[in-house]
Amino acid sequence: RRHCCSSAEAETQTSYTSVKQVSSAEVRIGPMRLTQDPIQVLLIFAKEDSQSDGFWWACDRAGYRCNIARTPESALECFLDKHHEIIVIDHRQTRNFDAEAVCRSIRATNPSEHTVILAVVSQASGDREEASVLPLLHAGFNRRFMENNSIIACYNELIQIEHGEVRSQFKLRACNSVFTALDHCHEAIEITSDDHVIQYVNPAFERMMGYHKGELLGKELAELPKSDKNRADLLDTINTCIKKGKEWQGVYYARRKSGDSIQQHVKITPVIGQGGKIRHFVSLKKLCCTTDNNKQLHKVHRDSGDNSQTESHSFRYKNRRKESIDVKSISSRGSDAPSLQNRRYPSMARIHSMTIEAPITKVINIINAAQENSPVTVAEALDRVLEILRTTELYSPQLGTKDEDPHTSDLVGGLMTDGLRRLSGNEYVFTKNVHQSHSHLAMPITINDVPPCIAQLLDNEESWEFNIFELEAVTHKRPLVYLGLKVFSRFGVCEFLHCSETTLRAWLQVIEANYHSSNAYHNSTHAADVLHATAFFLGKERVKGSLDQLDEVAALIAATVHDVDHPGRTNSFLCNAGSELAVLYNDTAVLESHHTALAFQLTVKDSKCNIFKNIDRNHYRTLRQAIIDMVLATEMTKHFEHVNKFVNSINKPMAAEIEGSDCECNPTGKNFPENQILIKRMMIKCADVANPCRPLDLCIEWAGRISEEYFAQTDEEKRQGLPVVMPVFDRNTCSIPKSQISFIDYFITDMFDAWDAFAHLPALMQHLADNYKHWKTLDDLKCKSLRLPSDS
Repeated sequence: RRHCCSSAEAETQTSYTSVKQVSSAEVRIGPMRLTQDPIQVLLIFAKEDSQSDGFWWACDRAGYRCNIARTPESALECFLDKHHEIIVIDHRQTRNFDAEAVCRSIRATNPSEHTVILAVVSQASGDREEASVLPLLHAGFNRRFMENNSIIACYNELIQIEHGEVRSQFKLRACNSVFTALDHCHEAIEITSDDHVIQYVNPAFERMMGYHKGELLGKELAELPKSDKNRADLLDTINTCIKKGKEWQGVYYARRKSGDSIQQHVKITPVIGQGGKIRHFVSLKKLCCTTDNNKQLHKVHRDSGDNSQTESHSFRYKNRRKESIDVKSISSRGSDAPSLQNRRYPSMARIHSMTIEAPITKVINIINAAQENSPVTVAEALDRVLEILRTTELYSPQLGTKDEDPHTSDLVGGLMTDGLRRLSGNEYVFTKNVHQSHSHLAMPITINDVPPCIAQLLDNEESWEFNIFELEAVTHKRPLVYLGLKVFSRFGVCEFLHCSETTLRAWLQVIEANYHSSNAYHNSTHAADVLHATAFFLGKERVKGSLDQLDEVAALIAATVHDVDHPGRTNSFLCNAGSELAVLYNDTAVLESHHTALAFQLTVKDSKCNIFKNIDRNHYRTLRQAIIDMVLATEMTKHFEHVNKFVNSINKPMAAEIEGSDCECNPTGKNFPENQILIKRMMIKCADVANPCRPLDLCIEWAGRISEEYFAQTDEEKRQGLPVVMPVFDRNTCSIPKSQISFIDYFITDMFDAWDAFAHLPALMQHLADNYKHWKTLDDLKCKSLRLPSDS
């Protein structure tokens, strides 16, 4: 039974059994998951014949819903009612109706945009040349079907149309939802072609930039006015990045139609299309606060912070006796105290009567008890002790005023704080340079295949005088792979991990590729230098006697990965800029957490470079924990805590042993895991900042590199309106000798004195003394550079 469409109300004739078999189909377009209902087909045939029957039964077989229309009028009415995906029009005879006119009338309606129209044409006779399809295409047909009443031929044609044009049109219809989302999105969005011709902007973009989309579509980006506030090379940097298919993020100044410059946070994502080539660029843009606003925010934050600190200090000074956490003192305070404080006192009393006490709580309670019967002067002194104990920075020395020693204050502030917390609206996202391979320098298959020029240099790698910069030059900035192969071989790392040298080589390549060669200091050469120093320390008798092989392997791996993917900026900078890493790690040990996490991600994601794939699970967990602990120890906020713990737990008991006291402790024994942890932390910390203990020429080169990296950070902070973390590192005014003197005085001397007392490193201490003398001489002569002009 089949029904013809004589009016818009006509029922659709359907083979229900078939529809149940293929009720719907799942289609995916990118991340969207769609469900396509059964296809609807409209047959437009003036008379029933074997051809119309062939398509009817083909629809039944395919599970399509099918209508038949006999006249152009009923065909148009039926289509407007059903919105068929496929229309088949009889084009064989012109006396019943004009097929091309019917097609054009349907194409004139909006729903036909996503409809496939098929023309059934007569077989060409043998003596007649086949007609061109162009007239059919111009009339609005999509395809031509040569007359064939075979059901299977009709079925195959319809199935091909479904999986080709209909499926594509279905996906295009789904894109309307995406465009609806873009139109209502609050972020400004711009889509361009691969040659930067604007193809789409959303209403948010129009509002932000002041243009109407009609003024933008079809124009090249180069035609639009540019802001003069961007640095000269920024556009080249962006283009270089996105043309390689990499996403770029950063802050960019744009010029509105009115001529005003606005600061935007921009993310540009290349979209890969046919042939694996970039076909579009999608740009998401958000307004940043202006620099002036940022400065104002910073000023308000700073002023309010200073006032609150002054008030707090004044309050403590006037109420020293009241600041004791002693329960009786708390309960005896005046009744005029705020009600909130009154409510807190019983809670504090309960805290200090807890049966489970931490060591610091016990100390505070002992002091509280001692205050009860102490003279006023002693009680006040103990109050001061309590104030000190309450701080979390128990091991960090307190600096004098900034005017007394700005170099030390800036250096310490930059390395040992998280930066200023402020709502700036600025975000700084680092763009990693793509690792460039040097095809002319073949990678060794084994350590024995290292090129002779490199092998000759590596012969001296066990010496402290080893020149890492020569290795950097001869390996074309890939010293880590070559030094790593040599050092790891010497310590039997492959044997311990049960991995092949090929796997180790692949791992070293992956790790080195993720260091930024564009960084002046924190690049793979620095990693190789720290690896060299760590290996050197592991060779010292007392260090070797204190650690197991697992500790040695962990130390070498930690040194190799300890700064992987370092962006060339400090933790303070990342926190101030609101970077993604700072947000991810809650402004705490941001870079160090990232280095360890990324190192393990890179290692385990590919079996070819997974050096841990063959070791026992328990060994892996122990090794992993040791590596993480060592890398986190390189974070400078806990520098003095690590040094003081090492001195108190290792140096002092060792000195007591040597002097023949009754101390029974064995600070270097392998049965003291906590001591092994302190030794490993101290070792990697010293290796990480061993530059002042290197021979003078190496020391000077490293000083120049770290200074350049700090100069670049200061430049960036000024450009982006961020707080300048270390103002003395201004490339136009900085005294490098003064900065090195401050660094040695504040961080290096005490730490290396303690490490030398344990590991016995007379050569390093002599280099340190010589280098310090060099910087002092330059500073006395008011020279701000690395060397005297005559030496240069």
